[in-house]
Amino acid sequence: MEDNMANAIRALSMDAIQKANSGHPGMPMGMADVATVLFNRFIKIDPANPDWPDRDRFVLSAGHGSMLLYSIHHLLGYDDMDMEQLRNFRQMGARTAGHPEYGHAKGIETTTGPLGQGLATAVGMALGERLQNARFGDDLVDHHTYVIAGDGCLMEGISHEAIDFAGNLGLGKLIVLWDDNSICIDGDTALTTGTDQMARFAASKWHTIAVDGHDKAAIAAAITAARADPRPSFIACKTIIGFGAPNKQGTAATHGAPLGEDEIIAARKILGWPHAPFTIPGEVKSAWEAIATRGNKAQGLWAARVQGSGQAQAFRAAMAGPDLAALNQAMRKYRQSLSADAPKTATRKASQMALEIINATTDLTIGGSADLTGSNLTRTSRMQPVSADDFSGSYIHYGVREFSMAAAMNGLALHGGIIPYGGTFLVFADYMRGAIRLSALMGQRVIYVLTHDSIGLGEDGPTHQPVETIASLRAIPNLNVYRPADAVETAEAWELALQDETTPSVLCLSRQGLPTLRLAHSDELLSAKGAYVLQEAEGARDVTIIATGSEVEIAMQAAALLAETGTRAAVVSAPCFERFKAQPAAYRAGVLGTAPRVGVEAAIEQGWGALLGGNSAFIGMHSFGASAPADQLYTHFGITVRAVADAATTLISA
Repeated sequence: MEDNMANAIRALSMDAIQKANSGHPGMPMGMADVATVLFNRFIKIDPANPDWPDRDRFVLSAGHGSMLLYSIHHLLGYDDMDMEQLRNFRQMGARTAGHPEYGHAKGIETTTGPLGQGLATAVGMALGERLQNARFGDDLVDHHTYVIAGDGCLMEGISHEAIDFAGNLGLGKLIVLWDDNSICIDGDTALTTGTDQMARFAASKWHTIAVDGHDKAAIAAAITAARADPRPSFIACKTIIGFGAPNKQGTAATHGAPLGEDEIIAARKILGWPHAPFTIPGEVKSAWEAIATRGNKAQGLWAARVQGSGQAQAFRAAMAGPDLAALNQAMRKYRQSLSADAPKTATRKASQMALEIINATTDLTIGGSADLTGSNLTRTSRMQPVSADDFSGSYIHYGVREFSMAAAMNGLALHGGIIPYGGTFLVFADYMRGAIRLSALMGQRVIYVLTHDSIGLGEDGPTHQPVETIASLRAIPNLNVYRPADAVETAEAWELALQDETTPSVLCLSRQGLPTLRLAHSDELLSAKGAYVLQEAEGARDVTIIATGSEVEIAMQAAALLAETGTRAAVVSAPCFERFKAQPAAYRAGVLGTAPRVGVEAAIEQGWGALLGGNSAFIGMHSFGASAPADQLYTHFGITVRAVADAATTLISA
């Protein structure tokens, strides 16, 4: 029966891709045997309860082969994946997007397509399982994470970061099945790689096995051995791309284009599949649905265990997310103390201070850093490190692996029961941009703590000074980019980031000390508006100065300087452009006013247009930075109190 179960995947994939006149039939046809064995004999899922916390996770890292996943979901009986969805593969409004997209259909664990990221995200899921297992035990948390990865996934640099990290932590519930078909888009993989992948994974402390990817008994034996090994496992499945297509199998011609009507007819004969397009025999569908029945029974047994567990309430609370009321109460009291004490501190330090309150109030936060803990200040006093020997901790040392860290945090968030945050220098956001983009695309509550946010970091120089980075992050949809001006705004940014369940956040934080500017406490989170009047002019405005982060202090001093000559300047702090854009037009107009505007940020001007309007000036960066003490750099690049005041005077005089 498994032959026919696998051929059902092949037939549906061929048919849907042919009808769409677009897609990738090679991988679904080549890996159909592996997927069938995995699902039929091992995997633990329940389509009737697709969000079951203790389900196995299946990640199709080679996301271009999405018809393999959609075919399986249809065959299993997911109620949102009827045959009409397959017929409308890659069409507007269908759940069957060209690449699997989280949230578009039940059972899609993560968005894949950018090669390598699925594997790295799955590492985060497997880590999430171990973290939850350490807290709640085998009865409540005991599942595997399975990955199908292709040659492209393993060529991508993120794969090295991910496998090294997973191997060092000994994530034994992670099993990667490699579609070793020796074909890439340009032709034979020998054109571009000669890596011994078995040796590579073994060098990173993985258990490795090689099998014939069309020998079902061998595949089953390999998965059984992998499940028994305490290390993460890598199974190299030697397959024929486009298996069953007699004239095209084994060639790049099957990778990214429909097979064509004639080849599909020939493939049906070779495979012994006489059925019409989009037709599945009852006995084959029943065999697949038996997997769902098995999973439903396992889910019921698990639910009974939860009900009888002394940790049931704690487990359900963890999966439901943080107690925002308790967090808000603790943070409100903390912000009140900040306004009263008025500390002068770097916002990276203010972030750590806020985290002390947050991490003492909720145990759902899992922190970490890409080998910059002492600089990012992401670890708080009670946090213990996570290690291969002890997953009860809450702090992860990701190593110098920014991209993999971001992808792993996506996996932790997707796993559930965890709010991940991780730190590095802001300039290194470029290393992990692909994963930040997926955080936003998938709507995941992932928090990026990015410090050393401007030329204010000083002597490390232009390689580390992120003059263009903030603008590029602001360009990503559904990403809130915060650049707080002081400790109060930093605390607000953290509170807002934790409240945003479907939007990731970036906190751009200073290296240098900044004074507290919000001296009057407000229960309202003023940063929630994105921008607000920090200091109104005495009388009608002559000019409005808008600034972010460390430059808000400069704006305030410039307003005071202008006041000496009778110029009435309002100061607007704009910690989050995205939130400000979402405010009603009347609010935005009230904040910005009608007077000329001066924008101030130690970064490039791109993205400021909507705030500045036509009658405006911008004081900021127009080039890369330099290596020197911070105060000298601000003077050298003209980001000074006098420069802001002069720009304002020029606008008023025009």
